[in-house]
Amino acid sequence: MKINKGYIAVGLIIAFAVFFELAAHADESDQATTITFSEPIQVPGQVLPAGSYLFKLIDSDADRKIVQVFNTDRTVLYATLQTIATDRSEPTDDTVVALAEQGAGQPDVLLKWFYPGRETGKEFLYPQQKEKELAQDKQQTVMATRPTVSNSDATGAGN
Repeated sequence: MKINKGYIAVGLIIAFAVFFELAAHADESDQATTITFSEPIQVPGQVLPAGSYLFKLIDSDADRKIVQVFNTDRTVLYATLQTIATDRSEPTDDTVVALAEQGAGQPDVLLKWFYPGRETGKEFLYPQQKEKELAQDKQQTVMATRPTVSNSDATGAGN
């Protein structure tokens, strides 16, 4: 049985193309995003001081509903948060967050996070009483101007 060398070459080219395509998108798998807040921000269970934070999906193929919040060099984990999927009408090229304004003297509350280019984002889960209060608060959607970060960018010092 003869195998044509051309078929082998085409097969190898296809295999390499698939491999490199998968490798090129690997840094999007955890949707790592740096977001800078100019004022304190409330997430479920705590208030984060003004500053820059890295939001990313937990490294699990089984559960893509858990978001972790780190400092920008990933050395301090501030929160591990449960979310549910939420949709928006049209994706944008920027990171988008939805906030609720609680009023004077209270920090804004982080409600939703959308990764660039995605219609489906993450809605953070709050206790039922808090959710009722937040439904009464003024809500706003904010586009972040800072780009997302790749795994290699996020691990470097000074971010």
